[in-house]
Amino acid sequence: MFGSKKPQTAVTTVSNTKPETVIGSNTSFVGTIKSDGNMRIDGTVEGDVEVLGNLIIGETGRVIATIKSQNCHVSGAVRGEITVVDQLEISPTGKVWGDIMTSALHIEPGGLFRGQSPMSANADEPLLLEAPRNNRGDK
Repeated sequence: MFGSKKPQTAVTTVSNTKPETVIGSNTSFVGTIKSDGNMRIDGTVEGDVEVLGNLIIGETGRVIATIKSQNCHVSGAVRGEITVVDQLEISPTGKVWGDIMTSALHIEPGGLFRGQSPMSANADEPLLLEAPRNNRGDK
């Protein structure tokens, strides 16, 4: 109970995942790329990226795309919309410009995120609540 080890989260293991597909640092790709397994991007990708497994964007990775994956670890730069089923992690060298939709978002100190990420346990819940109004006329 109190002495039990904390379970390792999916994101913590994403960066250690062995990818089946690797876009090397000297490679540029434009278009739609889909993978049923895990993928690592160390080069440049523009377009759409769909990964059924884990996606790792290495420190030299530059992605301008719409991304969909199970889990994602960003150490490079991403510009675009990101949809992650489980967890998205932005490392200290990672930079994301765009909107994120995920169940869990972890930004390490030094990581950059510019965009919106609506977090809701229930899709029917309003994402933005109004602040109560002061009707007494106080300023």
